[in-house]
Amino acid sequence: MKNKSFLLLLASCLLSLTLAAQSARSFIERDYNFAAGNYALYPERGLPQLTPAPQGYTPFYISHYGRHGSRYLNDMKGFMIPYKTLHEADSLGKLSATGKMALEEIRKYIVDAEGRWGDLSEKGEEQQRQIAHRMLQNFPEVFSDGARVDAHSTIVTRCALSMGSFILQMVKERADLKVSMFNSYSTMWYMNHQNKLRDAAASRQGQKAIDRFLMRRWHQDKKMNSLFNDTAYVRQHVDIQWLAYYLMKASFTQQNTGRSGEPNRLQQFFSCDDYYLFWQVENAWSYLQSGFCTLNGAKLPYLQSYLLGKIISEADSIVTNNLHGASLRFGHETVLLPLVCLMGINGYDLQTDNLEELEQKGWWASSVFPMAGNLQIIFYRKEATDRQPLIKVLLNEKEATLPLPSDLAPYYRWSDFRDFYLRKVAEGKSTLSTAKR
Repeated sequence: MKNKSFLLLLASCLLSLTLAAQSARSFIERDYNFAAGNYALYPERGLPQLTPAPQGYTPFYISHYGRHGSRYLNDMKGFMIPYKTLHEADSLGKLSATGKMALEEIRKYIVDAEGRWGDLSEKGEEQQRQIAHRMLQNFPEVFSDGARVDAHSTIVTRCALSMGSFILQMVKERADLKVSMFNSYSTMWYMNHQNKLRDAAASRQGQKAIDRFLMRRWHQDKKMNSLFNDTAYVRQHVDIQWLAYYLMKASFTQQNTGRSGEPNRLQQFFSCDDYYLFWQVENAWSYLQSGFCTLNGAKLPYLQSYLLGKIISEADSIVTNNLHGASLRFGHETVLLPLVCLMGINGYDLQTDNLEELEQKGWWASSVFPMAGNLQIIFYRKEATDRQPLIKVLLNEKEATLPLPSDLAPYYRWSDFRDFYLRKVAEGKSTLSTAKR
């Protein structure tokens, strides 16, 4: 057993070293989508095979939290900033031919999104159907013999529709499932908990750090100047850096919408290096807003303490009552990412005040919260009365590590999981209570 534990530890260390040796840029070189952060498409291709369960164990329960699928931009602001800049310049005859093309592209984005701001797209529906299909395929025992599936979503329409797409696929494949769906303000206290603690993300110290981080990277003058025919006009009237930022962000939204099959003409303005810098800046922002960043008190993930407590209590009920099935929850990236940080999955509980070291240490938000990103906790037992189940965690359907000892990794003992995270929940609730004062 000691030799097995040592080999598992050695393998884990080697994996960490391998990941540290890679850069996000290498991922972006292969696929610009990786730079899109929370606008990235769900990575359905190349999902790895799952490690078989220890002998005698079969899955019986899944506890899940998933982000909604691909959506349209939340509001018009992301398009109107570049549109107004380019439209005003065009009215004064200050746009080049290239600038006129960019303006026309932005018009197309606005027309396509009009009346659908924040809506779940057809691609988003398909993502949820495919994840549901794979869940049924990978864990058929969980859904056997008329299993119960309880689904909840936040009150936001795209989350409710994501839940609906997921459940419709399930009942299409397993008509005998006993399904319930729930969408109400009454569950928002844990599905999307809000607290004054969130204000810490905008701390003065954190803002100064992100400004320094940004200033060392974000210089887009040459490419953006090509959109105009008058450099004096640009110097006096155009915020080149913000124009570049919003044009790049717009280019990422297209893949999530009804225009996903059309050529992405805005991408021609940006290189792999540009996308890599965009990724770095967005990643640092995500850490300030969702991670254990010491610049703003290293407390923000505790906002998900109520959700984690609910996950544990619902699992306890399933285990003690010899039940089987699934608890499905549909919400937002602003919950999924800090939940992963709170649980320390794959080392996302990193605490630092140095934004420069995030990439090297593997804190990559884009690996956590693409559109339809999800966390699944799979429970395994030997028999229906087993009170000592094992669990395995999947992050975006890939096996993940926890900050817990285990000689069965990627499997962990539920008792170890439960004890460790109940302490986290208590610590988090105490922190949240203090933040209310």
